[in-house]
Amino acid sequence: MFFTYLRRELRRRRKAALVVASGLALGIALVIVVNSVASGMKQAQTQVLESLYGLGTDLTVTKAREEPKAGEQPNRPRFEFQGKGDGEEQSSDRLMVQGFQTLAASTVATVAKQDGVAHAVGGLSLTNLKVNGEFKRGEIQRGEGAQPAQPGGPGGSGGGSGRSDTVTGGGAAFDVDSFSLYGTDVTAPDLGPLTTSTITTGRTFKTTETDAKVVVVDSAYAKQEGLSVGKTLTVKGVAFQVIGIATADSGQAAAQVYLPLKQAQTLSGSKDQITTVYVQATDSTRIDGVKAAIQKNVAGTTVTTSADLAETVSGSLDTAANLATNVGRWLSYAVLVAAVLVAGLLTSSAVSRRVREFGTLKALGWKSGRVTRQVMGEALVNGLIGGALGIAVGLGGAYLVTAISPNLTAELGSRALTGGPGGGGGRGFGGPMASVAGGGGGNTLDIALTAPVSVTTVGLAVVLALGGGLIAGGFGAWRASRLRPADALRRVE
Repeated sequence: MFFTYLRRELRRRRKAALVVASGLALGIALVIVVNSVASGMKQAQTQVLESLYGLGTDLTVTKAREEPKAGEQPNRPRFEFQGKGDGEEQSSDRLMVQGFQTLAASTVATVAKQDGVAHAVGGLSLTNLKVNGEFKRGEIQRGEGAQPAQPGGPGGSGGGSGRSDTVTGGGAAFDVDSFSLYGTDVTAPDLGPLTTSTITTGRTFKTTETDAKVVVVDSAYAKQEGLSVGKTLTVKGVAFQVIGIATADSGQAAAQVYLPLKQAQTLSGSKDQITTVYVQATDSTRIDGVKAAIQKNVAGTTVTTSADLAETVSGSLDTAANLATNVGRWLSYAVLVAAVLVAGLLTSSAVSRRVREFGTLKALGWKSGRVTRQVMGEALVNGLIGGALGIAVGLGGAYLVTAISPNLTAELGSRALTGGPGGGGGRGFGGPMASVAGGGGGNTLDIALTAPVSVTTVGLAVVLALGGGLIAGGFGAWRASRLRPADALRRVE
């Protein structure tokens, strides 16, 4: 009897049922689309962080920035040239530590002993800067009326009259060539800067090549310099064999050249020194605890997590994420609440138009509880229909966003590019300096936005549909339970 009556009433009031279901569907569809886009934003941000942070890396430790002492000159590269013949080419190169800030290699072992740390490896970020060119001596041209210089005369002119001599031509022309290098711990291939790239040609380092003269080159730099597997790259006068070409998984590579850590320390004169410690926690839930332990027990260091780096991400990705989280989500919930309220009012209004019907049913023996269940059943079905429509529309909207895949940009601020809050490490977490890898002001990545729909989101939609139907039915059920048979009899003509 319940289902027979329910089916008959829904058929009789198809338009009203469709209006109620459509309102709920709109709210549910908005919730699905906004939640899916927000999930896409999180995935995009994770992609950005992994491209800069290193897969498997939870924290990085760098040397805390030290304020220069009074009268102390900042570290700068110094180039010296020998006096050679006129026009003879001269060159000088320097292999410099990024930020001139290093930690003792023993810091790796100290960090690894902290509670919650699964693995820790060190790395040394360097920049090779080479200046190459020539000096050319100028020529002296005698002025008109100038007299030969007399010994002992002021300025060597002998006090002669006439116009002074002039020097023409001469000067210097130098080219500056630089590239970034990263000394990598080859015994830990699953942690460190090279994990942000994939070997596309050749091979990666063997764990036994701790002091071998071999390098892995980033694909963009290899193309620029015409390098390939088997060729030779010279770093500060030492020849290294190219054994592999690596391509960044997204964005820019951590360095242009990767070499064994020991070789990097030897060439740069940084024996037993590193710039960065890459840390992997035993559990992602313990990252904050590990950070606190390192800060407490390892003095003079700055500890940075992916959450710290995320705070420096700006650009359209950050703007879209804020809109999806702060505006879109609350807007979708507001629309859903409005739809539920409208559905409740429509259901209550429909009950008022069915006074004669419900009053007659009560007169025939229906109890208030049975009438309430009937109204609630109708509203619940409307909610399920609205939920089905909303899920279909929401899935369609999410698919459309993924199909269009709008491009978002993510720019890493100066804090990330200087190794975190304390600075001292190049491109955020020990990569190349901004001037090398990021163009000076920041490091910009392009990310294609997707809108993945999770089972949780669909489950939320179902719960909202059922909840909306029950709330809407509650309005009408309360109204129907208060009806008396006498109300129906008064309306009988």
